[in-house]
Amino acid sequence: MTATWGSTFFLIKDLLDRVPTLDFLAVRFAIAGAVMLLVAPRAVLRLSAASRRRAVVLGGVYGVAQILQTAGLAHTAASVSGFITGMYVVLTPVLAALLLRTRTTPLTWAAVALATGGLAVLTLDGVAIGYGEAITLVSAVLYALHIVGLGAWSNAREALGISIVQLLVIAVICLVATAPDGIVLPPTPADWLSVVYMALVAGALALIGQTWAQAHLPPTRTAIIMSMEPVFAAFFAVLLGGESVTLRMVSGGLMVLAAMLVVEALPRRKVEGEVQHLVV
Repeated sequence: MTATWGSTFFLIKDLLDRVPTLDFLAVRFAIAGAVMLLVAPRAVLRLSAASRRRAVVLGGVYGVAQILQTAGLAHTAASVSGFITGMYVVLTPVLAALLLRTRTTPLTWAAVALATGGLAVLTLDGVAIGYGEAITLVSAVLYALHIVGLGAWSNAREALGISIVQLLVIAVICLVATAPDGIVLPPTPADWLSVVYMALVAGALALIGQTWAQAHLPPTRTAIIMSMEPVFAAFFAVLLGGESVTLRMVSGGLMVLAAMLVVEALPRRKVEGEVQHLVV
C-alpha cells in the first residue's frame, strides 16, 4: 500500500498543473467510492450500525486531513509540507498511548526517532513556522488519529465495507469543499488514466489493504511502515520521473528503511485488547 502511494507523487505533480488539487481529490475519491460500491454493495450492507458509524468518523477524519494538508501546501514549501505531514510517525504512538492505553517500548521509540530523522534528511530543506505549517501539523495529527482509529476499530471481516464507507465520506467532503468554485475535470485521456489509477489502485485497493492490515498490526508499527511512502516516492521519481539520485535521498531512505526493519524485528503484540478503549 505504501509503495503504491509513493508511486503517485510524480503523477500528481504533473496532473496538478492542469487540475486544482481539491478538484483532483474530489474526482479521485468519487470514482473510488462509486466503483467499489457498485462492485461490492453487500459489503456495506453487512456492516453493523456501529461499524458504519466508525467508518464515517474515520472517513471524516481522513477527508478533513486531506483538505488541511492541501490548504497548508498553498502556504509552505512542498518539502516542509512533506516533513510535517510525516510527523504522524511521532504522533501515532503518542495518541495510541493516550486513547488506547498502549505502551510503547524504548526500542520502538528509537525506531520512531530514526524514521523521523530519515524523513527530515529526505525531505527538509529548511522550515519557518507560520500559518501553512500550523494547519499542516493539524493534518498530521488527523492522519495519526486515523491510523490509531483503524488500529482500534478495523477487523479483517469488515475491511471492505469499512473502506467503501470511508471512500464515500472522503469524496463527499472533498466535493463539498470544491463545489463553490465548480469542479475542473482532467482535460486529456492520459490525465483520466492517471486519475483512475490513483482512484482504484492507490485509492480504493490501498485503503482496503490498510484497513485489513490494521486489523493485525498495532498503530505505531503501522505508522513506521507507512513512513516508507516518501522513500518509495523518491524511488519512483528516479525510476519513472527522470529525477537524479542524491546523497540526501539515499541517506534519508536508508534511515527510514532501517527504522522499519527495527520495528518489524520486534516481537508482535496482540491488538485485540486495544479496541475497547476507543469507542464512538
